[in-house]
Amino acid sequence: MASTPPTEEAFLREVDEQLRQEQMLTMWKRYGRIALIAVLLLLAAFAGYLFWNAQAEKKREADGERMGALIADVRANRTAEAAKKIDALIADGGTGYRISALFTRAALALDKGDRRAAAAIYAGVARDEGAPRPYRDVALIRQTLIEYDALPPQQVIERLRPLTRPDNAFFGSAGELTAIAMLQTGRTAEAGRLLAEVARDEQTPGSLRQRAAQLATSLGVDVDARAASAPAAKD
Repeated sequence: MASTPPTEEAFLREVDEQLRQEQMLTMWKRYGRIALIAVLLLLAAFAGYLFWNAQAEKKREADGERMGALIADVRANRTAEAAKKIDALIADGGTGYRISALFTRAALALDKGDRRAAAAIYAGVARDEGAPRPYRDVALIRQTLIEYDALPPQQVIERLRPLTRPDNAFFGSAGELTAIAMLQTGRTAEAGRLLAEVARDEQTPGSLRQRAAQLATSLGVDVDARAASAPAAKD
């Protein structure tokens, strides 16, 4: 039986299909390698990210174990062993562990009576722009506590000015030190108002708030009152 010749519509569909195939083949020849390379690069980047993340997790775990061993050495008074672990964490530990090791070194220096060395360590952390702000603020307060007796009161006020704000996490400690320096310079009214602010600050530890309230009251300031006051660290 003779085959039925294709209709014009069927012929056009076949021609259109052939044209599409030729176009796809041409596009593949022109762009296929580029697309394949792009896909391979994306896969390589993803694999690299997974590897980096796994290595970073291992590093954090290793740093945590070293810090735990360091704390055990300090508690057992194994000074030489602790010093080695401190050096290792400072050299290649993650940011948090590195700064914790520096704080430990400063504490050991203070324990030996070397206040100058401890203050220098804290000063270095306070100036380290790569360190998170809370670490820098703590270091600045500890440095100031160590050096307090040797510093002019105005220098204490200026140094702690950025921390003497109610929105700072260490407002209580910085505010108390600043208020004492203000008293030493005769700025009694400002000191009383600052102490009252510390006493009212709910983020400040209770013992510090109570101490600030007692001192503010002794200076004639009503801690319960919330009258507007001049900036605490104003010259």
